[in-house]
Amino acid sequence: QVQLVESGGGLVQAGGSLRLSCAVSVNTFSAYDMAWYRQAPGKQRELVARSTRDRITEYGDSVKGRFTISRNNAKNTVDLQMNSLKPEDTAVYYCHTRIRDIAYWGQGTQVTVSS
Repeated sequence: QVQLVESGGGLVQAGGSLRLSCAVSVNTFSAYDMAWYRQAPGKQRELVARSTRDRITEYGDSVKGRFTISRNNAKNTVDLQMNSLKPEDTAVYYCHTRIRDIAYWGQGTQVTVSS
């Protein structure tokens, strides 16, 4: 059973930083792409950042230069370092992976940025 468990969300003032972490229970974690998505109220879920199994990273346009995704294949974790946070970053953040054409999601962690 594949499980993804996020942690690290919370309330922060604009300009501040947060670090999210996702622990993944799966064999051969290094073989899979990992990603962070977010969903704000009334909006569609959007890609925030992705780290491929080859450690190639990509970012959504709105977070480039502010967020950094990193993975630790020895610990089966993927982190999202978020700097220079803005009120528009407020959303529920989800960890995601796809294994054999099945999409897996964490339960989500709330990030709230106050102005």
